[in-house]
Amino acid sequence: MMKMNEKKGRTRGLSSRFHAIALVVIVAAAAGLLLRPGAPLPKGARADALVIEKARHRLTLLRKGKVLKVYRIALGRNPAGAKRREGDGRTPEGRYRIDWRNAKSKYHLALHISYPDKADRARARKLGVSPGGAIMIHGLPNGLGWIGKLHRMVDWTNGCVAVTDREIEELWRAVPNGTPVTIKP
Repeated sequence: MMKMNEKKGRTRGLSSRFHAIALVVIVAAAAGLLLRPGAPLPKGARADALVIEKARHRLTLLRKGKVLKVYRIALGRNPAGAKRREGDGRTPEGRYRIDWRNAKSKYHLALHISYPDKADRARARKLGVSPGGAIMIHGLPNGLGWIGKLHRMVDWTNGCVAVTDREIEELWRAVPNGTPVTIKP
């Protein structure tokens, strides 16, 4: 009886080691996929539209209706629904434009989205609140660029759209001021 229990114990020990090794291999493979850089945007590419799909956590860069590149994004910490007021943690929904840029942002580069528009301000006024503002497409907080794609694991902004530092550098070059931005639920 004792030999049988010893054998079961060794089998259980081998099984747990196997599971631990398998888990390490799976985590390493997933990290490799997450950290691998995507194909770069072709040099000189110019966008004429951006479409942000909040539910899909996706920003699509377009030129004449054709997809130039798709980026995975992080959003405001409370992404469901349109932004209604300052501090609600929501990313706005609607049609806007890139109206200015900030090279000295506390995030690695930032493209400003023209929120709030006239309708957003009227809605906030009706509610007796500030609509908020400073909604940007930006990179990671300065000094934290090493986080890379891992930032997408959670929606963490105050209502902005976040990409990696490498990705915001591509967008910075490809997206001129005045570019239309459509933000869908």
